[in-house]
Amino acid sequence: MTSGITDKAAIVGIGATEFSKDSGRSEVQLAVEAIQAALRDAGLESRDIDGMATYSMENNPENELFRLLGGRELKFFSRTHYGGGAACAPFLHAALAIVGGICEVVVIYRAMNERSGFRFGSGALIDPDNPNFEGANFGWYMPAGLFTPASWVAVNARRYMHEYGATSEDFGRISVACRDFAASNPAAWFHRRPISLEDHQNSRWIAEPLRLLDCCQESDGAVAVVVTSRAKARELQQPPVLIRGAAQGADNGSQMITAYYRQQISGLPEIGLVARQLFEQSGLCAQDMDGAILYDHFTPFVLMQLEEFGFCPRGQASRFVRDGHIGRGGKLPLNPHGGQLGEAYIHGLNGVSEAVRQLRGNAVNQIAGATHLAVTAGTGVPTSGLILGRES
Repeated sequence: MTSGITDKAAIVGIGATEFSKDSGRSEVQLAVEAIQAALRDAGLESRDIDGMATYSMENNPENELFRLLGGRELKFFSRTHYGGGAACAPFLHAALAIVGGICEVVVIYRAMNERSGFRFGSGALIDPDNPNFEGANFGWYMPAGLFTPASWVAVNARRYMHEYGATSEDFGRISVACRDFAASNPAAWFHRRPISLEDHQNSRWIAEPLRLLDCCQESDGAVAVVVTSRAKARELQQPPVLIRGAAQGADNGSQMITAYYRQQISGLPEIGLVARQLFEQSGLCAQDMDGAILYDHFTPFVLMQLEEFGFCPRGQASRFVRDGHIGRGGKLPLNPHGGQLGEAYIHGLNGVSEAVRQLRGNAVNQIAGATHLAVTAGTGVPTSGLILGRES
């Protein structure tokens, strides 16, 4: 069963700044640079933009960016909450707005000085002067020492290891594979810097069972993507990359990474819900995917995503990874740009850009004959996902 948006909107432009640990400029400048690059890639101009979509954590207001870019009329703007869980949702919103006739050209953007500015890994996520539901949830765990995102994920990871026999080495194989791809990607922070499993095992503990090399980077940079109708896309200079499926998902136990009161905490039901919607919309299945861009903020959650999408049976992701399926030449190449472990942490939007390059056929680590790719957003939170496809 296809949805009303399937194949009716397309990605036509991608742009990014360099990825660094200290950009030396404001987040608004980063955003403008990335958007201008995406427009050039598409063959469009600022006056063509009439919609914008981003994350609730984005610090750059849509109207201010629109003014700085020299836009004319902004007819649609939206924001999605839940941090990295918002990485794919703006594409759903853009497609709905375009198909509904609200606007024609939507720019999706994310700009962050997340290394030189506010660092998400610092744990300073509760503001006592502005109480909210998430702060109340965190308040149950922080007094017990669960103060950072890594410590929150460590609880789920330990349970997953207990139930399914996964090991720290299995987590490490994900990091090794992503860093191998990053090593040959000139845009990646870890370009020419692969790691071995021994390097992973020798990296320091952050929150057992997570080591330093199980955790994504903190990065400065910006990414922007341009979405338009399929009909308009055919008039532009890049081959259209079709949005074949776009979905959001949360279940009745979802919280901000600390959903510990479910019946089971060794899975990610939100991403399972997203996967089911994507396959229903697109008429495709896991076996139709030529690769995957899975949100790799922490390696254990990559294993769970492989299972939720049906790339392997429940509890078998460790074996899937041990068998080499996610690396070069594997049957499901994973994050061939290097992911957030190897390229940069731009809240997942750089992963969408990589999927576009793969489907255009001009990626650095090109998947031969790539036709369909699954893309996910941040997990452990209410989340989102995409299936992107090449126009036949």
